[in-house]
Amino acid sequence: MKFTLGHMVATPGALRLLEEHGISPITLLSRHAQGDWGVVDEDDWKENDLSVVRGFRILSSYEVGSEKCWIITEADRSSTTLLLPSEY
Repeated sequence: MKFTLGHMVATPGALRLLEEHGISPITLLSRHAQGDWGVVDEDDWKENDLSVVRGFRILSSYEVGSEKCWIITEADRSSTTLLLPSEY
């Protein structure tokens, strides 16, 4: 794990999407914590790598079926949220 996730929460929409596709939230949270940022462009990937070191907010994006599920860890590492982009 590259950083702590803090208190982990998920929105109803994100949980529903993951359940529909048989994906455990832990699977995506693990990828996020290990530095696999999912389907972000090269600049966002580099920004996340820098954010780990400098203590900024980190955002990963994973494709689940035809939708995306985001994971956001706050800069102070107090919490991490799984959500749909429409719930942001």
